[in-house]
Amino acid sequence: MGGRCERLRCVSPELFEHSGEGTRMKDMTAGSPGRLLLHFSLSLIFGNLFQQLYTFVDTIIVGQYLGLSALAALGAVEWLIFVMFGCTQGVTHGFSIHIAQKFGSRSLYELKKSITHSLYLCIGLSALLTVLGLWLGIALLHLLKTPEEIIEPAFSYLRILFAGAFASVFYNFLAGILRASGDGTSPLKAVAAGSLCNIGLDLAFVIWLGWGIEGAALATVLSWVLSALYCLMVLGKMEIIRPERGSWKPDVSCLGSMLSLGIPAGFQNIITGAGGIVVQSVVNGFGVLFIAGFTAANKLYGLLETAAASYGYAVASYTGQNAGAHLTDRIRSGLKSAVALGTLTACLMSFVMLIFGKKILGCFLAGEEQARAAIAVGYEFLIVLAVFFPFLYLLYILRSCVQGMGDTLLPMISSIVQLFMRVSCALLLTRLIGGRGVFFGEAAAWVGADLLLFAVFVHRIKGMEGS
Repeated sequence: MGGRCERLRCVSPELFEHSGEGTRMKDMTAGSPGRLLLHFSLSLIFGNLFQQLYTFVDTIIVGQYLGLSALAALGAVEWLIFVMFGCTQGVTHGFSIHIAQKFGSRSLYELKKSITHSLYLCIGLSALLTVLGLWLGIALLHLLKTPEEIIEPAFSYLRILFAGAFASVFYNFLAGILRASGDGTSPLKAVAAGSLCNIGLDLAFVIWLGWGIEGAALATVLSWVLSALYCLMVLGKMEIIRPERGSWKPDVSCLGSMLSLGIPAGFQNIITGAGGIVVQSVVNGFGVLFIAGFTAANKLYGLLETAAASYGYAVASYTGQNAGAHLTDRIRSGLKSAVALGTLTACLMSFVMLIFGKKILGCFLAGEEQARAAIAVGYEFLIVLAVFFPFLYLLYILRSCVQGMGDTLLPMISSIVQLFMRVSCALLLTRLIGGRGVFFGEAAAWVGADLLLFAVFVHRIKGMEGS
């Protein structure tokens, strides 16, 4: 026993706390689960809210100053961008779960090795995303049945984001390390600074300099760079994670372990994005007005979804640390608290969509008659989303809890369920009830995935208790 501990460099909670002095590292294996999750989630909510503001502000400025066609161009690439972001966030989220487990187990050397090997994999990921995005962008837009009049501006926006993919990858990687250590505040500050930068650069590039849709994309990339640099500055103060000479040596087993968590988590979002791409191709077939309304509603939906994603990150870090410490009772208690928080928040977001939805949609669209038609499409989408929103929040919480327990394969399978439900409704239901068939596809995807993930959680927690 003593030999193993020496090899892994196990250290006490006190040393972990001391090593993170001057930072916001948080041990989540002790204390009230509900209070820990609420405190951790609040900073994440604001952080993710600011992150959503990147594209939210882009959309408002483009819609108001560049017109409805430019707004439709952004909408046409919505799901392609989601695939990029989803892959980035999913893979780095998987890495952060591995890192959180090492925090929970107090394996100092293994912790540092996890971080260095995550870095290797992130370099490869950013290069792959850039090459694929620039190579396949135009072909994918044609595959999506994008109207010819918006293909050029759509690709102009897309290629700049993919060229800057490295910035998004490294922000999510660095923020993931901070969250794994229990620090949700520093990523908040990073993304807040980036969001404010994005707003300022949007105004400068799009309105003052007249760089059009390319200016909006460039503003977003530069904002990612700023957020990543801030996280790097904070991590530089955390002695506990500073790599040692031996931790840089490539270890096939460590890489395999990281990939076993990162690939399914990333692929899970790619599957979701693939379903979205099919849906977008159906939406594009209904014309520019429908695309614009759908796009505006999606931006508001994405903004109101941020709390769900935040609860997911909090639950994953919490569960990862407690799974590393083999504290199954705390995992159960944490899930109950997270579900209660998620349900209350989802009901509040549904109220916002129903009461203020039309007014918010109006911020995206300039003009009179065409704008009203697009707003009507968007608001009908919001009504469907509002009714089923608690199921979306439950989806994020259940999926992250299972991932935090070390299972990223079955959550990936839940994404296949989402894909099936979303695509089936888009391809079949739209033939019966028109464009609103797309709307019900989202709700069906959430409910189907929830049922599977709940069964997986019950199975996993019983397995942990029996081991």
